[in-house]
Amino acid sequence: MLHLENINGRNGWDILKLRVAEEQKSFVADNTTSIVEAYMAITGNGHAFPFGIYEDSVPVGFLMIGFDTDDFWDDAPAIAGGNYNLWRLMIDERFQRKGYGKAALRLALDFIKTFPCGKAEFCWLSYEPENAVACRLYHAFGFVETGEKDGDEVIAVLKL
Repeated sequence: MLHLENINGRNGWDILKLRVAEEQKSFVADNTTSIVEAYMAITGNGHAFPFGIYEDSVPVGFLMIGFDTDDFWDDAPAIAGGNYNLWRLMIDERFQRKGYGKAALRLALDFIKTFPCGKAEFCWLSYEPENAVACRLYHAFGFVETGEKDGDEVIAVLKL
């Protein structure tokens, strides 16, 4: 059964080994970068929730949820303030096209709707405009583009 596990000293190295396909590397940061960014957000008075995505005991992916901004995020998009974001979602190349991305997004939204950092109006995310697979997945869950960008990435929001 697919579930999320907090990244910790027991599973962190396994999560760091997960990789997307070569042609997808421009779409998502590697898990090492993501975990470092989570640590930096937390030490900057921000909120980050890095999770391993597991099928039973097998790590198949990584996702990270954020809330609001931190002390060092100078160019945060306006939507970031007081809202949750799906900061990262990746499925290892060996486990893609098996429904794990869709199931993991559902688990992420279930977690967000527990409002671990307090109530919010939106969940937002950003993705590379060339990532058609991500675009279709996010649209299927009701995310809508705002017309704004986070760097070069398209921003989409979902009303909670």
